[in-house]
Amino acid sequence: MAKEPIENAKNEENMAPKPLKMKILAQYIRDMSFENILAQKGISGDVQPDIAVQVNIDAKKRPIENQYEVIIKTKIVSKTKEKSEPIFLLELDYGGIFHIENIPDDQLHPYLMIECPRMIFPFLRRVVSDVTRDGGFPALNLDSIDFVQLYRNEVERRVAESAKEKVN
Repeated sequence: MAKEPIENAKNEENMAPKPLKMKILAQYIRDMSFENILAQKGISGDVQPDIAVQVNIDAKKRPIENQYEVIIKTKIVSKTKEKSEPIFLLELDYGGIFHIENIPDDQLHPYLMIECPRMIFPFLRRVVSDVTRDGGFPALNLDSIDFVQLYRNEVERRVAESAKEKVN
């Protein structure tokens, strides 16, 4: 009788879900372009910037087991408020290589598109700040991004797009 509780405990242990394991293996700039249009064209007068930030996320499986690549694609356009003349353009693709284990398949995509970008975003923010400062402008500190809402918006867009295709 003493063996039965021990065997039940082992069975319960084997049935329990394994804890999620995530590790950032590398971070890198895949592509970057900074154009200082203000210096090239010499815009005169009071230059009050109007800054627009676009963010897209791309994720894919790597050939190595449990490894994924996540890229945050950022496009920042600064224009003058008065005449809408371009001041600078910064395009940055910032990536991370992640090792992820013990995540259910149905949760992998949201995890890659929400949690992974959240982990590398502070480093992207620092690069943007440094590049704009080194380009002769005040350092641009990006606001935090709600990756959950960004993910929801993309899912809604895809659902609407597929519904539109079914109608046609």
